[in-house]
Amino acid sequence: MELGGEIEQNLRTPVIPQGTASLRKAKKATVKTCLDNPFVIQWKAIDGDGMHFILQTLEEKIKCIGLKKIETPRRKKRSVTKKQMESKCDASTNELPAKEETEGHRQAPGWTDIGIRRQLAIGINEVTKALEKNELLLLLVCKSAKPAMITSHLIQLSASRATPAGQVPRLSETVAPLLGLTSILALGFRRQSDKFTDVVEAIIPKIPPLEVPWFQYQTEGSAACAELSEIDEAEQLAETPEEELSSQKRKRTESNQLDLSHVILQPLKIKKVVPNPNKIKKPPRRKKKAFSA
Repeated sequence: MELGGEIEQNLRTPVIPQGTASLRKAKKATVKTCLDNPFVIQWKAIDGDGMHFILQTLEEKIKCIGLKKIETPRRKKRSVTKKQMESKCDASTNELPAKEETEGHRQAPGWTDIGIRRQLAIGINEVTKALEKNELLLLLVCKSAKPAMITSHLIQLSASRATPAGQVPRLSETVAPLLGLTSILALGFRRQSDKFTDVVEAIIPKIPPLEVPWFQYQTEGSAACAELSEIDEAEQLAETPEEELSSQKRKRTESNQLDLSHVILQPLKIKKVVPNPNKIKKPPRRKKKAFSA
């Protein structure tokens, strides 16, 4: 009996005190750390008089040119019962010639003048590609674009290409209906736009210059002087022998050192992103029931 009692005591599970262990371990919240931009880059506000002048000049020019996109009206699918009723009616046969005449007078779908359309860059994607290739003289962005990060990258791009750019309120509401579009978040004028030269020259003085911290120390005069100095240096290098090149390179590196006394270093920001912090689950997809014929 004693042996049996010892075996029973060994077979018993040990008692776990409360609070020391749990059956299911709690999952740790996944946190993604990333570096954030320390600079706050924003569009500069245009005053009310400048806004009205820009919108008015654009409206008058587009009406004068007559550029517009014509779309074919979408036909709604009719039910079987309506088709049967229309086939039985004799009145529909009499109306067919009139409908054919109206369709003949309609214009072909598309832009009224493709040549003028190619002088513009419409939409964020087209404007971004044109800025990367340095093809724009002027860029206008609609203020109603949401979220704001859709158009924020255009500030740095236009500043790096020295392209005047500004955020105009009610740009989409004014220009989109004239061009036959639903909305326009960005509108760019290309360098070869002979139809819009007077508009570009009139609008540019109304747009405030962009402020990007890493471009504010480089002016147009310094850039032009740098280009001229590079051309002169290239001509001198072709004439000088190889022995003197090494000494000239050392002098150039000493003279071309930037004056960084005015530059203020900004601390990097570390941003922690918690995906789905409220742990909201997506609703399950409902399977479509197959209708039996």
